[in-house]
Amino acid sequence: MQGFIFSPLSRKGEGVIIKNLYIMNRKKVVGNFGEKLACEYLIKKGYKIVDRNIKTSYFEIDIIAEKNNLYIFVEVKTRTSNIYGGADGAISSRKIKSIKRGAGRYIFKNKIDENMVRFDFISVDINKNEKSAKIKHYKDII
Repeated sequence: MQGFIFSPLSRKGEGVIIKNLYIMNRKKVVGNFGEKLACEYLIKKGYKIVDRNIKTSYFEIDIIAEKNNLYIFVEVKTRTSNIYGGADGAISSRKIKSIKRGAGRYIFKNKIDENMVRFDFISVDINKNEKSAKIKHYKDII
């Protein structure tokens, strides 16, 4: 059972699966690759990448970019199949609230003018067979 971590529950050696490391690692690799593609896309469009994968308390901001004196907080979703739908359908109202909270902490900590902020969403759908990616950029989602 390679890839699993077991935690003892009793002296009898009973265990419970805590995490499937393979699945978690694969999701992280795919997510990081999607964020890398999103950064490359933004740079080609004239954005400057200010920061990546910023953790503020319980929240994570994928990309913080800057263009025309505007700070853009970018959430990136990446999919390698359409089993659960495309990446552009992967953002929920709950996630948007989370992005706002995380960005709010970053804005306060870094003394950024709230009027100079925008929230964007980038979806990355990867076609493994064609070795290509379709990137969609949704601006000002909040």
